[in-house]
Amino acid sequence: MSKYLVIVESPAKAKTIKKYLGPDYKVIASMGHIRDLPESHLGVDVKNDFKPMYVIKAGKSAFIKEIKADATKADKVFLATDPDREGEAISWHLSHILNIDPDKDCRITFNEITRNAVYNAVMDPRRIDMNLVDAQQARRILDRVVGYEISPVLWKKIRKGLSAGRVQSVTTRIICDRETEIENFVPEEYWSIDTKFKKDDGQIFSAKYHGRNGKKEKINNKNESDEILTLLKDSDFLVSNVKKSKKKRNPAPPFITSTLQQESSRKLGFSAQKTMMIAQQLYEGVDIGSEGSVGLITYMRTDSVRISDDALEQARDYISKNFGQDYLPSKPRRFKSKSGTQDAHEAIRPSYIERSPESLKSFLSADQYKVYKLIWDRFLASQMEPAIFDTISIEIEGTPKSKNSVVLILRASGSKLVFKGFMTLYLEGTDVEEDEENQILPDINKNEILSLVITVPNQHFTEPPPRYTEASLVKALEENGIGRPSTYAPTINTIINRGYVERNRKQLVPTELGKIVNQLMVANFSDIVNVNFTADMEGKLDKIEEGKIEWKSVLRDFYEPFKETVRKAESIDRIEMPVEESDEICDKCGKQMVIKMGRFGKFLACPGFPECKNTKPFLEEAGVKCPKCQGRVIHRKTKRNRKYLGCENYPKCDFMTWDMPSDKTCPKCSNFVTQKKKAKTVTYKCSNPDCDYTDEQLKA
Repeated sequence: MSKYLVIVESPAKAKTIKKYLGPDYKVIASMGHIRDLPESHLGVDVKNDFKPMYVIKAGKSAFIKEIKADATKADKVFLATDPDREGEAISWHLSHILNIDPDKDCRITFNEITRNAVYNAVMDPRRIDMNLVDAQQARRILDRVVGYEISPVLWKKIRKGLSAGRVQSVTTRIICDRETEIENFVPEEYWSIDTKFKKDDGQIFSAKYHGRNGKKEKINNKNESDEILTLLKDSDFLVSNVKKSKKKRNPAPPFITSTLQQESSRKLGFSAQKTMMIAQQLYEGVDIGSEGSVGLITYMRTDSVRISDDALEQARDYISKNFGQDYLPSKPRRFKSKSGTQDAHEAIRPSYIERSPESLKSFLSADQYKVYKLIWDRFLASQMEPAIFDTISIEIEGTPKSKNSVVLILRASGSKLVFKGFMTLYLEGTDVEEDEENQILPDINKNEILSLVITVPNQHFTEPPPRYTEASLVKALEENGIGRPSTYAPTINTIINRGYVERNRKQLVPTELGKIVNQLMVANFSDIVNVNFTADMEGKLDKIEEGKIEWKSVLRDFYEPFKETVRKAESIDRIEMPVEESDEICDKCGKQMVIKMGRFGKFLACPGFPECKNTKPFLEEAGVKCPKCQGRVIHRKTKRNRKYLGCENYPKCDFMTWDMPSDKTCPKCSNFVTQKKKAKTVTYKCSNPDCDYTDEQLKA
């Protein structure tokens, strides 16, 4: 019989820990929370100082009976749930169920699931941290009160089945505000002038027009551009300044939760939710053959870039042995976390640096390998020498013969990578294309005479701000102090599942429903959707965790003005959802059917409801014919809301493609051609699986 009982959240984590603890320990998984607020009603006694009414979660009764029996037989019970607010709350609920005094040393935590970390935790248990528990309770009750008080208003004023959330509503507003910016954007014209110059020895290089008489000049229209072109063609040119230097590019810090989600979205195309699910698997343990289940990364919910001394030493030793001394800095690189960081855990890093991604590839799924490689590469690169570039900047002066009082200025710059440093292993992604001048410039000296070869005027128009992607939205939430590492992924997933936002390729676009709900929220619940108010509330939750303020006082301060706001909102007029007519005719009463939004997306309904209750699935046509059966090709979605094209005759016809249609027709078989856009190219491919036509073109 085991002397000790250890309770964790998941079977994978239990399997990994059991291997390290031996036969004296029985390790079981609670499968997450065992108690929570009831689903059927508010579950918070707001009149009795916000007393929560916790109930046993559905399906947990048998487990509770089992752990109670195990606990009575054990000499000691260790609660080993995740090292964060949510994990602390789960341990507290378990202590209540098992009649364990939370002030006794029953709680163990570890940032990584390794033999040493688990052993040290068992040797040094602590009491349950009630500040962490109270912070989780405050968040849970706040979110429950907001949802249960506002949702009925949405039902009455817009339609049944809608819901609101404290963090989700402000996130929806951020996306809607960006869409409004895009819709109201008025493009402005501007021009640029590219040139090419030739040296006496025949070498040619590119330069850009900068301005005149020492000042940068904006070219607003073609007339201004033509005037400058005339002056350039009438000018003599010489090199007025040459600046050569070496530039260092330092590596990015190891991942925190938000940067992992951003980089995984940019480089792997993974949603925040998928990234966190895979990271959880890597943290809890993956079976790697004869060694059994091994935890491969540290805890993945963190806002700190701190690295332990042991991990730094292991990384430096690995770099020295596998890359050489040239790649190893003289001392470990330490990164500074942002102000306001909780710093409860280390950055996300491999638990064992010697376990390279390639050495584990055969044991990991394709997605696990991609995420692990991202984490491993980023961490190791963070401890390598900077990359070094030779850079050169050239300033050219042009003096028009007809206007010698004017001095035209053109500039050229270039860089050459002379030492890769950390870039040998890893380079951080960006949300926008970098506009770096990477031409290799010839050797050039001050006062050299140059010949103008060609001038190329370019018309441009300013562009609206881009729609948010998951990566840029997570960055915005972090920068604005909205939510915390554990909330980014579920927040985005919630607003998509509610139909307020949809993914259009990688972009997040508000739906018509999302815009209407947001309008009501902005007009009537301005605090709830106010970025600063939400960030301030997150700060108060942090202070509860730090023991600086009492959790119920935060709820009291919030609830009284909130209750009055809800009362006022109940008196506003009902908002009628705009009705979009379809081309379908109701086959029961002959009326033109309309498009409505339900729990599972759009559907067709008869406007004669309730007399006629006829409904049909909504098929959004792509405007092309199926290459297999010539049926209509329609837009479809997977269970995870990923868009694809499929044939209306499914399952008789199995045609599908992830790529969207272009305006091109295949020159070989006349079927429609799909397009797949990358950073700088567009790949066109015939939709007919039996046709091999493809064409890759540079973006215009």
